[in-house]
Amino acid sequence: MAGRLEGKVAVITGGCSGIGLATVRRFLEEGAKVVIGDLDDARGAELADELSREGGSVTYVHVDVTSKDEVDALFTTAKDTYGSVDIAFNNAGISPPEDDSILTTELDAWRKVQEVNLTSVYLCCKAALPYMIEQGKGSIINTASFVAVMGAATSQISYSASKGGVLSMTRELGVQFAREGVRVNALCPGPVNTPLLQELFAKDAERAARRLVHVPMGRFGEPEEMANAVLFLASDESSFMTASTFLVDGGISGAYVTPL
Repeated sequence: MAGRLEGKVAVITGGCSGIGLATVRRFLEEGAKVVIGDLDDARGAELADELSREGGSVTYVHVDVTSKDEVDALFTTAKDTYGSVDIAFNNAGISPPEDDSILTTELDAWRKVQEVNLTSVYLCCKAALPYMIEQGKGSIINTASFVAVMGAATSQISYSASKGGVLSMTRELGVQFAREGVRVNALCPGPVNTPLLQELFAKDAERAARRLVHVPMGRFGEPEEMANAVLFLASDESSFMTASTFLVDGGISGAYVTPL
C-alpha cells in the first residue's frame, strides 16, 4: 500500500534532532523523499547515510537558516535532486538561556532569536513558494508554539515574540496563496521532550518543572507525536486546512487550572 506522502519531496530544517528528526523518519516511512537542512554536518552526513541504507531517499544540505543564499540553495537542491518541492517543514529554532525576562534580555540575544526563529521562516517560505505556485500545489508547515497564543509561564521574551510572528505570518500566507493551491499552516507544540528541553532541565530543573505543572496530561509531548501532526498537515488528509493554528500541546491552551 502506498504511503501517505508517496512520491512527494519534503524539505525539513532542523532535521538532525528533536521534532525535525522524528519528522524526517516519519516522512520516509510514508514514502516521501526528504532533504534535511541543518548546521550539524557530522550528524547530517551520518543520518543521510544511515537512512539511505535503510532504503530512504535522503539528502543532507548544510544550511544556516538566517542566510538567504543558503536557504535558497537548500530548496534548489530539493528541486534539482528530486524534481519538485511539495512540502516545506520550516522547523529550525533556538531557545537560548540568555533569552529571559524583557528586563534582563539584551538586544543581541533578542536579535539572534528573532533571526533564527522568525526571519528563517520568512526566508524558507520565500524560497519554497515559487516552486509550489508553479506546481499549483504544496504544503508549508511552520513551527510556532503554544506560547504564540498565550502567555508563557517561564519568560522567554524573544522566543515568545518570534513564535507569535511565525503564527501571524503563517495566517497571512495561508490566506494569500490558498487559491494557488498552496496550504500554509502552523504547528504549535506544547513542551516536547527534545534535546532543547532536556538542556533546560539540566541547567534549571525548577524552571523546567514549572512547565510541566501546567500540562493537563501531566507529561511532556514526544517528538514522534509532533511528527504525526506534521504528517497530517503535509498530507492530503488536511486538504481543506490552511492558515490554521494546529495546537498539539497536551491541553495547555485549553486549561484554566490544572488538576493535581
